[in-house]
Amino acid sequence: MRSFARRTLAVGGVCAVAAAPLALAVGVNGASGSTAHAARTVSLNDTGNLHKTSKKGFNLYESGNASGSVSGSVTLHLDVVSTNKFTAELTVYPKGSSISGKASGSYRTDGGTASFTGTLSIDHGSGSYSGAHGSVSFSGTIQRSNDSVTVHVNGKFSS
Repeated sequence: MRSFARRTLAVGGVCAVAAAPLALAVGVNGASGSTAHAARTVSLNDTGNLHKTSKKGFNLYESGNASGSVSGSVTLHLDVVSTNKFTAELTVYPKGSSISGKASGSYRTDGGTASFTGTLSIDHGSGSYSGAHGSVSFSGTIQRSNDSVTVHVNGKFSS
């Protein structure tokens, strides 16, 4: 009977030692295997060259590409809400990710060009920019003849 108890304890001990690395891996990575990433600061200094996809009244819908520190395709919905104010929604799609936010600020026209300047509040991100949030400067120009937009974003946000 003693030898049976010793063998049972020995086998149990071997199983416990073999299972320890698995338990550590699950404990470190979580049951789903996902890992959390540390928050980071992202410097943003990009320019987007956009073209009109549609226009409804004083609402411009634009798309194009951004180049700079976070390059990718861009969509913009710009709404001129009065003779001197605008609101906008911007999404940038860097490879496999997205960064989105809402902007507002001042708007003015000067002949065939309109310009806007304000703040973009980043409130969403996915992929490598998951959890993106912060505020950056937002400005640009509109060529009124064809409604093409050049937009600039500059500043730092957290992701």
